[in-house]
Amino acid sequence: MIKLKIKSGDIVRVIAGDHKGAEGKVLSVDREKNKAIVEGVNLVSKHTKPSAKNPQGGIVKKEAPIQISNISLIDPKTKETTRVGVRVEGDKKVRFSKKSNQVL
Repeated sequence: MIKLKIKSGDIVRVIAGDHKGAEGKVLSVDREKNKAIVEGVNLVSKHTKPSAKNPQGGIVKKEAPIQISNISLIDPKTKETTRVGVRVEGDKKVRFSKKSNQVL
C-alpha cells in the first residue's frame, strides 16, 4: 500500500479523464483501491425502487470514486494545482505545497 498525500477535506482539481478541470472537496479516500470520492465530480445515475427511506423512488445522482492519479491538490495560496511534500517540523510530520512552500 502506498502513502497517499491527498486526504478527506482537501480541495482538488481533476487533471485527467472525462471530468478534467472540475474542482471539488474530497469526501473520502479508499487507500486499498487508490480512489477518492470528490464532491460534485464523476456523478452517476442510480435507479432506485421505492422504499420506506425513499418513497418516491426514481433516479438518484451520486458521486462515484475517481482514481487518485487523476486528481491534484489545489494550493490555497495560489489557487493552482500543486504537488504535495512531507517534512518534519519539530516532532510532527506536516504536508506542504511544493509551489508556495506553505503548510497545508
